[in-house]
Amino acid sequence: MMDRSGGAMPSPAADGNLEEAEREIMRWDLASTTARIFDGGDRSDAERFLRAVDEICRFIKKPIDVGSPRRSSSSSSSSAENGIKIAMARLEEEFQNIVVSRVNEFEIESLVDLSSLSMSSSMSVEEDRAGDLSDSEGCDEGSLLASGSEGSSLGHRRKSSSCRSTRSIREIDLLPEDAIADLRSIAERMIAAGYGRECVQVYSSARKAAVDLCFRQLGVEKLSIGDVQRLGWDALEAKIRRWIRAARACVRIVFASERRLCECVFDDLGGVPGGDDAPFTEAVKGAAIQLFGFAEAISISRRSPEKLFKILDLHDAISDLLPDIAAVFCSKSCESIYTQAAEILSRLAEAVRGILSELENAVLRDPSKIPVPGGTIHPLTRYVMNYISLISDYKQTLVELILTKPSVSSRFSGDDPDAGGPEVDFPEPENKSPLAFHLIWIIVILQDNLENKANLYKDSSLSHLFLMNNVHYIVQKAKGSPELRELIGDGYLRKLTAKFRQSATSYQRATWVGILYYLRDEGVHVSGSFSSGVSKSTLRERFRAFNAAFDEVHRTQAAWLVPDTQLREELRISISERLFPAYRSFLGRFRHHLENDRHPEMYIKYSVEDLEAALSDFFEGCTPSPLNRRRSH
Repeated sequence: MMDRSGGAMPSPAADGNLEEAEREIMRWDLASTTARIFDGGDRSDAERFLRAVDEICRFIKKPIDVGSPRRSSSSSSSSAENGIKIAMARLEEEFQNIVVSRVNEFEIESLVDLSSLSMSSSMSVEEDRAGDLSDSEGCDEGSLLASGSEGSSLGHRRKSSSCRSTRSIREIDLLPEDAIADLRSIAERMIAAGYGRECVQVYSSARKAAVDLCFRQLGVEKLSIGDVQRLGWDALEAKIRRWIRAARACVRIVFASERRLCECVFDDLGGVPGGDDAPFTEAVKGAAIQLFGFAEAISISRRSPEKLFKILDLHDAISDLLPDIAAVFCSKSCESIYTQAAEILSRLAEAVRGILSELENAVLRDPSKIPVPGGTIHPLTRYVMNYISLISDYKQTLVELILTKPSVSSRFSGDDPDAGGPEVDFPEPENKSPLAFHLIWIIVILQDNLENKANLYKDSSLSHLFLMNNVHYIVQKAKGSPELRELIGDGYLRKLTAKFRQSATSYQRATWVGILYYLRDEGVHVSGSFSSGVSKSTLRERFRAFNAAFDEVHRTQAAWLVPDTQLREELRISISERLFPAYRSFLGRFRHHLENDRHPEMYIKYSVEDLEAALSDFFEGCTPSPLNRRRSH
């Protein structure tokens, strides 16, 4: 006959202690009393009960001595077996009560900020104990158990594990030391008696409930992959922020502390079903799968540019947590949690690369065909430049994730690869990371798209002004972000600056060359004995044509918009440097020929000061009042 632990059933020994032990066990039979043996106060009852359990276990496991006098071995064995069953039921009840009722009260929210400390700036419990760990064979066994520098007297040695070396884990005492000592004492007896499975089940069930409570306090929801993928992006963004905050606390505090508690109770007892860390695994594995299931759902969701930055936040958070995950889930029974986290990290990295490619395609093929009023900055330009400015804020991560340069050969619509596309003018490759090439490529294809949009304007002057505004915005955004400027380089910025200045020059030529043409001398001078040398009719026509042209330009271009105040002023100054001297000179040379006419104001409509005042209306984005003669001439 075998007992539950597999030992041979001996013949009863003439041991008076057995009957005494059985009486002690029966005194605490659950059917007869609800009093607590392990009440955290007087230890005498607990010590007597444990000695009684030990005595019965020794009897049951004692080999049969065939030469000893026989008394009723069957009745003794039956009585011992019954005593063990009663004792185990009682210990199971006591174990559950301790693990549920004698917990240290703490508010997980108050510890969240502690879990967010960087790995470089924080000190770990393990490193605080580095001296103890190095001398663990000869030190006080309990000194390794307490958080910080305070010791413990629980009477067993905790394993020194090389994987527990991260600097950001914050273990807390989930139960007081005397409660842990009681749990360990009970677990040792239950395992020895073959009731290890029951002990593990009681422990893991109670601790699972405690972990679930922490999850609820941290706002960790039970969402399936389908639930996550059906959420709107605004709601998902908020949940990602909460998840990152909660994940740090779960891994670095909740799970780490649960592992520590399990080690304090079960380490080195031997015979724990599934291994010493099985109670920990059963307590937290479901919660860990739930926690990382959210990140997994994000990693396999549809890729779109607006998701990039939250995915990068998620990637960085998991990357930062991965050493802690490895430290906490370092055993065979729960290594799948680390594997899951590592696979999620890999998928998030792939999602980042895919989203960057999606962005490039979206910029290249932006379908908007309605020109923006007034030639101002196109929404696409603002979106793309704000986007890549934010990208540069994640430079450290993206430099590691973006490993290849963009493929430009097959990015243009149409089947003919020679059909054309933006001219790609990259810097020298040895000076730029693949990420820098991607950012420059995005700007290149943005420019190409803007040039196509510029062709939508019927007025060539407005087309050039549109390009000037947008390329200038690109330059200013790049200069305003030190990280982006460093990535794309000053050399490329100089090329962009030359581009918008070229557009400004093209605008001036398209607008003002024709107007200045009316102020030329050619055709005004005539010869003849009765002539003053000037053709008044030609002169009147020139003034009339100039006035009409300037009025029209003033009317239309005051409604155009140059949103950058400095660029707007520079453009006005550049116009004034060409227009005012030419008008002043023309007026000075020919004004007196018309002043004696009947209505000279019909031709000499404006002074130079009038033109200066009118020019201040240009590029303000609103239609001005009609130009009037502002002073007498």
